[in-house]
Amino acid sequence: MAIRIAIIGCGGMSGGHLNAYLTIYESEPEKVELVAMCDVVKERAENFAGRVKETTGKTPAVYDDVDKMLATENLDGADICTSHAYHHVVATKCLNVGVNVMVEKPMGITVKATHAIIEAAAANNKIAATAENIRRMPSRRTSWWLMNEKKMLGEMTTFYAQHASYGAPSPESADWHWRLDLSLGGGGMVMHAGAHYGDTIRYLFGDPDTVYGRVSQIIDRKVTKSGELVQDEQEDTWMATINFKSGVTGLWTCSWAAPGHDFNHVIYYGTEGALIDSGDIFHGPFDEAEIVLKDGSQHSMEDLIEDYMSSLDEEEKNRLFPHGFTDGIVLECYDFVDAIENDRPPEITAEMGLRAKSICEAIYESNACNQVVDYEAVVSGEIEVYQKPINERWDL
Repeated sequence: MAIRIAIIGCGGMSGGHLNAYLTIYESEPEKVELVAMCDVVKERAENFAGRVKETTGKTPAVYDDVDKMLATENLDGADICTSHAYHHVVATKCLNVGVNVMVEKPMGITVKATHAIIEAAAANNKIAATAENIRRMPSRRTSWWLMNEKKMLGEMTTFYAQHASYGAPSPESADWHWRLDLSLGGGGMVMHAGAHYGDTIRYLFGDPDTVYGRVSQIIDRKVTKSGELVQDEQEDTWMATINFKSGVTGLWTCSWAAPGHDFNHVIYYGTEGALIDSGDIFHGPFDEAEIVLKDGSQHSMEDLIEDYMSSLDEEEKNRLFPHGFTDGIVLECYDFVDAIENDRPPEITAEMGLRAKSICEAIYESNACNQVVDYEAVVSGEIEVYQKPINERWDL
């Protein structure tokens, strides 16, 4: 019997999730059934339902109220793509009535919010998965393999993920979005796209030990909300030094307040060479990356992906890339559905989502405390200077 899924929150990233489930359905129609769409803007849920009907011939039920949907539908799982502040609110409601959840990153708006999801999942013996797509793609799997199994770069030592550019403020033409309010988004790009990178560097190097960060908004930024100028509360600049328990040290910096000269530099060093990346500081390593060893030899990521895929036996290849899927969002949704079907943990649990986002929170907390912070103290919620007003806003 197909796993019955609802999508809650039909804006933003949820479109990618909808496409993913429809892709899965087209390859394995008995795997998943989309039975409900829910959004506070009912038209968005109706649009999603229409798209499902076009592919499957069945129209999901449409709701603008989560409580009504949970009281009406017999669900196996809910894919939660609301704004960050409501992740824990919606997820705990689902879990407390016996519905497994996958929550878009960051797992919760704060560490405490994420712990609430984890505790509800444990109390109800249900799955809480983190919707994290980046590590699942072939170039990222290959990067883990060549660093940790093949040891192509020797022992990993350092990495640098750095970006600088200039984004001029344009308050009259920039519209307000919930992400610009810290009480709704939890932070700026350190948290939004940074949650991806937090997961990636944990995947590659393990847990951090300590984090030191400086975060600021160098250029005063305002946006237009209902015809009035309001503050954009996001940072435009940060610098962080991350020391890992494995001995790796990373420097992660970004500024959109750097006029005159742009640069982007992402590189991972080991004792035998370097992985030189080709893209942004959040979503790599990318397919266009290359390896340069100290003997001068060069190896393209494309060739290394081929080597990595050849190293997998059929069982492992089918586990990591079912039906030959390589899109990360398709893979995260397939993993969620398959975990429910086979009563197993998902690859990226809520606990792992907590640990990824805690790297981002540690940067904010270090800045708020003006000192190096212990990563595990952030994970546990012991340190919450930056997060405290957000927790108070949401009664956490």
